[in-house]
Amino acid sequence: PDLMLTDMTMPGRSGIEFLKDVHALAPELPMLVLSMHDEMLYAERALRAGARGYLMKDAGSAKVLEVIRLVLSGQSYVSPQMSARLLDAMTGRRPRGSTSPIEKLSDREFEVFRLIGNGQSTKEIARALHLSPKTVDVHRGHIKEKLQLKDATSLIHHAVRWVETQATQSW
Repeated sequence: PDLMLTDMTMPGRSGIEFLKDVHALAPELPMLVLSMHDEMLYAERALRAGARGYLMKDAGSAKVLEVIRLVLSGQSYVSPQMSARLLDAMTGRRPRGSTSPIEKLSDREFEVFRLIGNGQSTKEIARALHLSPKTVDVHRGHIKEKLQLKDATSLIHHAVRWVETQATQSW
């Protein structure tokens, strides 16, 4: 293929892990993410995983075609707001406005957090991410530390609220 166009949400697997897998198999294949998920949380993760661009689904067909052409020509694309944020981070300046503590999570921790918010148990998360339950528990511990949550109940409540917020923002 000349280009892979994908979303972050897919049945039974993480979009970030999918991007990493495709990038490992075909590092020269340009990948563009077209998603409803908040660019501020997903774009940088997608780019680190091998995508060459991230575009919100509400961008419109003319913008989608423009970005496809950019990516096919070897360029990368994120929105001007995301570009400014990435440049601020690279130059050591703090991003404008508040940043989400969720951004502190590693890609794997982020996936575990999202699945917790979707109501999955440790065993279900382990099965979905092809990890041992003990590894999932270690990730849960790191998430609690990074988000300064005192116990598992707080983690579950926080994750569920976050997932619900993401769902309402997608509409």
